[in-house]
Amino acid sequence: MISIRRILTSSTAALCLASAPCSIFGADAPATPAPTRGPGAEVLHFPRGAPATPADLAEMAPLHALPAFSPGADIGDFLLKPPYAPAPELTAQPGVPKGKVVQFALKAADSKFYPDTGLRGTLPTRSVTVYIPNQYIPGTPAPLLVTQDAMGARNNQLPTILDNLIAAHRVPPIVAVMVAHGGGDARDSERGLEYDTVSGRFAEFIEAEVLPKVAKDYGVTFTTDPDGRATMGGSSGGAAAFSMAWFHPELYHRVLTYSGTYTNNQSVVNPASLHGAWEYHEHLVPQGPPKPLRIWMEVGENDNGSVNTAADLHNWVIANERMAAVLKAKGYHYQFVFAEGAGHVDGKVVTQTLPHALEWLWQGYTAPK
Repeated sequence: MISIRRILTSSTAALCLASAPCSIFGADAPATPAPTRGPGAEVLHFPRGAPATPADLAEMAPLHALPAFSPGADIGDFLLKPPYAPAPELTAQPGVPKGKVVQFALKAADSKFYPDTGLRGTLPTRSVTVYIPNQYIPGTPAPLLVTQDAMGARNNQLPTILDNLIAAHRVPPIVAVMVAHGGGDARDSERGLEYDTVSGRFAEFIEAEVLPKVAKDYGVTFTTDPDGRATMGGSSGGAAAFSMAWFHPELYHRVLTYSGTYTNNQSVVNPASLHGAWEYHEHLVPQGPPKPLRIWMEVGENDNGSVNTAADLHNWVIANERMAAVLKAKGYHYQFVFAEGAGHVDGKVVTQTLPHALEWLWQGYTAPK
């Protein structure tokens, strides 16, 4: 029997994530009108399709027996339990140099990659928020972090975390470019086209139309070393983050995802990936040669589709569990966290784990001298 309490809890989390006042890691984007639905809501937590079968439940059950997550953990699968609390790195610390935060808008009409497509929710402009650390020396190649849905921009949360981590020498002086999506949500929307399409197009858009403007207008030189470039996102933004590195490992080697939509949400059917991002753990990763990627990923116990069968290709828990399994089998450097009692891109989990996730993600990086 599916717990009604579990369904309502998950649904409330989705609605909270979709609304600006309670969204934990969304974007403050005055340059872009707020979409009617937010980055966590493309698949509601209400039962959808067939319920989970005994085989589905058996597949998810071992997640509760994973070894306990700790900040010193390295490669592997881990269990994180509540209660959850914000990490201290989310609070500005006295004496820590503060980076510069700027924002600008990109016009869809000027884009060769994502013009006014006419898809549901398409917006005329998208906001881009840029964090430049105080320690950045103009003219030197800066490590790069690109986030989808402008993740981390709200209330300067990601800049504050980076201020603290950089000052403590736990990560390099990273320039973060937080890019809002083009509007709408789910299939047949602009956001769906950009994020759920299994291709390298979104990475090419960032490279051709976003980073050159940041470099020109704010005097930043980005490293061309893919080991010094990372992508991050939640939900479909997580799938986009992985696609950026998967299709363009010459550009990105590091990926961080929360509740990654490794499911079949692809907006336009692509014969090369009929099951959308489900193909990553179904075919692309297990059948492809290993790529030089380092991946941190999380999923919540009550994530989207957690009460549904994997046969519908919309169970986020099983999708992320299988993604971790194929990464392990192929020998990838990855860390997978299963968060008990957590929902989709659960804000409490994000604010507790993101500083560690960023530190883990950047392990092994050596800046050029």
